[in-house]
Amino acid sequence: MSASSFPGGTSLSHLDIYDRAAPDGICGGSPHMHLVSTEAYLVVEGRGALQTIDGDGFRETDLEPGSVVWFTPGTIHRAVNRGGLKVLVLMSNAGLPEAGDAVMTFPAEIVGNADAYAEAASLGEAEGRAERAARRRDLAVTGFEVLRDAVVAGDRRPLEDFHAAAGALVLHRAAAWGQLVRERPLAQAERSLALTEAIARGDVTHLREARVHEASSPAGERAFGMCGRIRAYDVTDQENPR
Repeated sequence: MSASSFPGGTSLSHLDIYDRAAPDGICGGSPHMHLVSTEAYLVVEGRGALQTIDGDGFRETDLEPGSVVWFTPGTIHRAVNRGGLKVLVLMSNAGLPEAGDAVMTFPAEIVGNADAYAEAASLGEAEGRAERAARRRDLAVTGFEVLRDAVVAGDRRPLEDFHAAAGALVLHRAAAWGQLVRERPLAQAERSLALTEAIARGDVTHLREARVHEASSPAGERAFGMCGRIRAYDVTDQENPR
């Protein structure tokens, strides 16, 4: 993985939340959760809400320009678009979500079967991806409604079963995640500790290494993400050419 001095070993992307309605009439993204990473939304335009299921149960948080909301591992979240919702997304453990640290809330019989889950999650080839993304979202909403209704009724068993099934789905790739964490957030924390110790010794030589970096984003159409059309910024270390 390329080096990155971007704050906290995080990743940054710009997200246009889907504006197409799911079967329940609500416009928005595919409900899902991350097993290790914390995610933050910084709302830059439009209005909407974040529907979540966490240790406290079901909650809906309104979103408007200037809103900042973040959610820790295990928080099932659904982005709701009530008009032009666009957000900047900060994700901890850069590279780990792309390595499979996310599970969508498909119905239990799909989440419990690795092959069925892979088929339901796949967007396939470029042609027809919009329709497949919509079908994937609708299927995740169906499972989300079951989990939400059970939690609201005081029954946490379906949620606990989903947690267990999600863990089983990612078990085969989780062993590689530690290296991703060591290369980004842990390496940055260790670097910061080393610098504080240097300063405490009166050593300021590292200040000579100061540089400005500028993020770049890929050209062309935005990818179909879980919550919307996404453009990921390249925050690997690139010196500003100015």
